[in-house]
Formats: sequence, structure tokens, C-alpha cells
Amino acid sequence: DAMAWLEQADEIFDFAVVDLPDPSNFSLGKLYTSLFYRLLGRRLSESGAFAVQSTSPLFARQSFWCVVRTVEDAGFQSTPYHVYVPSFGEWGFVLATRSQYRKPESLPAGLRFLTRETLDQLFDFPLDMRPVEVEVNRLHNQALVRYYESEWHAIER
Repeated sequence: DAMAWLEQADEIFDFAVVDLPDPSNFSLGKLYTSLFYRLLGRRLSESGAFAVQSTSPLFARQSFWCVVRTVEDAGFQSTPYHVYVPSFGEWGFVLATRSQYRKPESLPAGLRFLTRETLDQLFDFPLDMRPVEVEVNRLHNQALVRYYESEWHAIER
């Protein structure tokens, strides 16, 4: 259990990748709460950051923006981004930092898919993926699980 591990850990990290299964039930939903992100923040260095897999901003718009809002509620600056992943479709992520994120002025040589132009596109959300009003996901409300169930079940019909 990632939450239990964070409660017991004493290591400090500069960067964490939070690549958890989608919040399809309450056991997983707790790992997307403001409490979880605050616990993670205690394990980050002062300049530390984390990225979290945040479902699809196209197919699960409320779910995606709920993760963004919850990261912010936990005290982080959020930088949402999205990319087309061939096996998943349009997929979203949130970069969380303690101070405002600045895109790099240059990229390492030899990258095959990421260019200055494609980097800018990661942070551009078209109208059908722009922010919507959502609740913060907390242990006592599991708002994200409710959003996730209604959005993905609507697609499955």
C-alpha cells in the first residue's frame, strides 16, 4: 500500500513518479487524495517534484481535473499536461512542484519524439479538455472515484 509506505518511509527524494492504477474503487481512490499528496510532499526535497498519472482529460474530464485540483489543495503548484499514448489514447498527467514550473529552454540532443514544438503542445488543452468545476478528492468524499465511475461507465455503454 503506497499510503502506508509513505507514512513509514524516511527517505527524501528529488522526484517521484506516481503511476498507479486508475481510481476505479475506494482502495485506489485514497491514493489520489490530498492526504496522499501531502504525505508524498513530506518525502520530497525542498526542490522536489512529482508526476502523477491522471487518466484521460478527453474521456474522463472531471476525473482529470479532480486530480489537478487535489494536487493544488495539497499545497503544490500543478502543471497539467497530456499526450497521445497509442495503447491508451489521449492521456493526462500532472506535474506537481512547490514553485511555479518553467518549461526548459532547451532539450537534450537525440530525442526522437519530444521537440520544442511538441513540448508546448503538451500543455495546451483544447476546448473539450479544458478545466471544469470539480471537488477535491478526500478520504471522506472519494469524489474522484465517483467521477471516474460515471465517466468511464458512460463510455462503456
